[in-house]
Amino acid sequence: MASEVTLPALGESVTEGTVTRWLKQVGDTVAVDEPLLEVSTDKVDTEIPSPIAGTIIEIRAAEDDTVEVGAVLAVIGEAGEAAAPAAPAAAAAPAAPVVEAPAAPAAPAAPAAPAAPAAAPAAPAAPAAADTGDATSVTLPALGESVTEGTVTRWLKKVGDTVAVDEPLLEVSTDKVDTEIPSPVAGTLVAIKVNEDETVEVGAELALIGSGAVAAPAAPAAPAAPVAPAAPAAPAAPAAPAAPAAPAAPAAAPAAPAAPAAAPAAPAAPAAAPAAPKPSRSDDQSAYVTPLVRKLAAENGVDLSTVTGTGVGGRIRKQDILEAAAAKNAPAAPAAAAAPEAPAAPAASPLRGRTEKLTRLRKVIAERMVDSLQTAAQLTTVVEVDVTNISRKRDEAKGDFLAREGVKLSFMPFFAKAALDALKVHPVLNAQIDMEAGTVTYFDHENLAIAVDSEKGLLTPVIKDAGDLSVAGLAKKIADVADRTRTNKIGADELAGGTFTLTNTGSRGALFDTPILNAPQVAILGTGSVVKRPVVITDPQLGETIAVRQMVYLALTYDHRLVDGADAARFLSDVKARLESGAFDI
Repeated sequence: MASEVTLPALGESVTEGTVTRWLKQVGDTVAVDEPLLEVSTDKVDTEIPSPIAGTIIEIRAAEDDTVEVGAVLAVIGEAGEAAAPAAPAAAAAPAAPVVEAPAAPAAPAAPAAPAAPAAAPAAPAAPAAADTGDATSVTLPALGESVTEGTVTRWLKKVGDTVAVDEPLLEVSTDKVDTEIPSPVAGTLVAIKVNEDETVEVGAELALIGSGAVAAPAAPAAPAAPVAPAAPAAPAAPAAPAAPAAPAAPAAAPAAPAAPAAAPAAPAAPAAAPAAPKPSRSDDQSAYVTPLVRKLAAENGVDLSTVTGTGVGGRIRKQDILEAAAAKNAPAAPAAAAAPEAPAAPAASPLRGRTEKLTRLRKVIAERMVDSLQTAAQLTTVVEVDVTNISRKRDEAKGDFLAREGVKLSFMPFFAKAALDALKVHPVLNAQIDMEAGTVTYFDHENLAIAVDSEKGLLTPVIKDAGDLSVAGLAKKIADVADRTRTNKIGADELAGGTFTLTNTGSRGALFDTPILNAPQVAILGTGSVVKRPVVITDPQLGETIAVRQMVYLALTYDHRLVDGADAARFLSDVKARLESGAFDI
């Protein structure tokens, strides 16, 4: 009746994995889909769940062993079979004779009877399978333009759980956005077809949801694991006062797994039963963390119970651990530097000296940046703009603006408005070139992409028909998409379809840079930091004089295959004139 747990296929081209940690031990009781061990591959770290409910009889792959896909990792049987967990003691010499020694204690044929009830729960498993016949398939929906696949990052429900319509089932990550996939119907989760960290295409089947009526027996299937109440049969052993001594025995058992262990073998089963409550993680989804995050926490000495997750559904992310580690080390530095009052040097990043796998999003960004440089003939033109008039107007209006519109008034909406108005006059910078077809498309609308620095990487949410918005409208839209991008609430459709990009390179003090085109767009405008500088101005009364002015550099990168230098210069001249006039309605 025992079942083997094998290493599943963990993704395309993944042929083997290394066992990094066992979360369960021989004799432990496990439920369906409860994590058994952690496995690391060259692409991802993941947990291997139990395919059935029962008790771990044998572990075949030790920690740090590398095994191929399909190799047997462990053996899980019914609760009754756990009475022969001499396997752990005999792990060093898995010879059959050692198993026969405990066979004698197994003489209590009475426990064999409880094994029959364990077979009964196997029957409810059949209805679950039968239910898949008329179950509703849950597939990966289209998550936006150009999104063709997604990676399952976490299942929020387990097989046997009851779900309502639109209740989140799982989390999926794409190269543009992290999102939750809701249940299309109400019922019970009958089967999960895709493991966590697996990448599937749009339309692929993720799970099956059956009717609540049939799935009801499936729910008891989980409790079927606790059939370890075969332990009540074990209390026959406790009839001997050795029961109280059992707690001490387990501690000694690991120290001396010699033949004496054969006698305590029977108590070992009861000891394993109480250990079952250990998997609090499966009971508390909010406490779920990936192996990578847990490993990072251990290396930095961070207690996961003290970390508040900022991911979807409260999930603890790598960044949360890094911030917690930095916060933990920060107090120590000031304490040491308490004597000198000079500001202490910033704490060193815990990433120093570390080698990590590239995230899916970072790979996509890298590929697109290189592809953009290799495809387009990119050139950057820079102009200096006096925004003193805008600065004064902004200072006068920002208090009322915040009260009226609910967002702060920065320089960005002014830059955006000036650029959008100029695009209507210079459509060659609001276009798309197709060299294969030999065509150029000049758009009749301005979809403004805004570069946003998020924890996941640089993303460019799009404000559709931005050319029709006022300064106030742009301010609200920019604040909205930037906030939702940083909190992983932006939709995939909102990350595509841009015709021109605006990037605020001055937000961290840079005077200017040479931005890379956001392909297939042909132009991107970078705004530098607004700084006070002495410049020469012409005054009607004083003539040429030196004055302190608010100055900014604007850097326009364009595709020289379509846009000539004169076109870029004319565009920037119009933007400069508009900004320096300060003629904006707020």
